[in-house]
Amino acid sequence: MTLDQFARSHPRLFDGGIRLDRWPATAWLALQAAALAPTWVWMARRLQDGSDDPLGLLALAALACLVWSQRHALRAAPRLGWLALAGAGTVAATLLRTGIGPLPAWPPLATGLIAVLALAAGLLAFLPRQVAKLPVLGLAVLALPLLSSLQFYAGYPLRIVTAEASRWLLAPGFSVLREGSSLLVDGRLVIVDAPCSGVQMAWLGYFCACVVALWARHGDRRFLARLPAVGLLVLGGNVLRNSVLVGFEGAGHALAPWLHQAVGLAALALVCGAIAWLMAPARRPRPAPSLAVPGLITAPGARHVDTALS
Repeated sequence: MTLDQFARSHPRLFDGGIRLDRWPATAWLALQAAALAPTWVWMARRLQDGSDDPLGLLALAALACLVWSQRHALRAAPRLGWLALAGAGTVAATLLRTGIGPLPAWPPLATGLIAVLALAAGLLAFLPRQVAKLPVLGLAVLALPLLSSLQFYAGYPLRIVTAEASRWLLAPGFSVLREGSSLLVDGRLVIVDAPCSGVQMAWLGYFCACVVALWARHGDRRFLARLPAVGLLVLGGNVLRNSVLVGFEGAGHALAPWLHQAVGLAALALVCGAIAWLMAPARRPRPAPSLAVPGLITAPGARHVDTALS
C-alpha cells in the first residue's frame, strides 16, 4: 500500500499522524518527563528527608534555562539516534526500577542515573547541533542527589589525599605527622573531617565548568580536554583551604566559626573563578588597524595606483 492509498483509505488516522508529527519539541520533552515521574518523586523524597543536599536543583535549573534560551531553535525533526537512546533509557529506567521477571530491581540511584541520562538524550535530540553534548550530560548527572553517596564512597580517600598534601605544605613551618585522615601539628591533633573532603567543592566546580562551557558554546573536544584541569583546580583549592585552617589550629589560633566559613567560601570563589576563566571563550586577536590610505589602491606585488578623489 502506498502512502497515497493509505491516506485515502484511512484519512482520520493519516491526519492524526500529521498532527502528532507537528507537536512541538517541548510537548515531547514534557511527555518524557512525565514518563519518568517515579524518578522525580524519589529525588524529591531524598531531598525532603534531608539525606542529601539540594544542589541538584541548580543543575535542573541550568538545563531548564538552556532549553528556554534555545526555545526558538529547537529542531522540528529530532535526531533519531538521540531520540532512540532517550526512548530506550526511559523504558529501561521504568522497568529496572521494579525489576523484570527474574531480574531484581536496581537501586534507585542507578535507575535515577539512567533516567536523567535518558532525559538528557531527549534534550539533545531536539537541541541544535552546535550545542555541546557532554556538558548537557554532565548537568544531567549532577542533577541527581548523589552528594551523600559520593561522601560515603569517595570522602575518606579524598580526606587522606587532602591531609597528606596539607602535611607537605605545612612541613616547612610545623612538625606535622599524619595518621589516617588526622594530622598532628606541633603536638595538636587536627582531624580532617567530612566537610574537608572537597566533595561539595568538586560538585560546584564541575557544575561551573558545564555551565560556562555551554554559555561559551565550546565543542565537546574542548570541554573534554579541560576536564582534567578542572579536577586539579578543585583538588588544589581544597588542599589550600585545608592547609590554611589546619595551620591556624596547629598554631593554637583556631578560627571562629564565621571566619572558618569565610575561608571556605573564599577558596570556593577562587576555584570557581579559575574554572570559569579556564572554560571562558578563547580570546581572539584583534584585527590589525587598517593602514590603507584614502585614494590609494594597493594590489599584490607591491604595485599601487593613485586615484583622485572627487
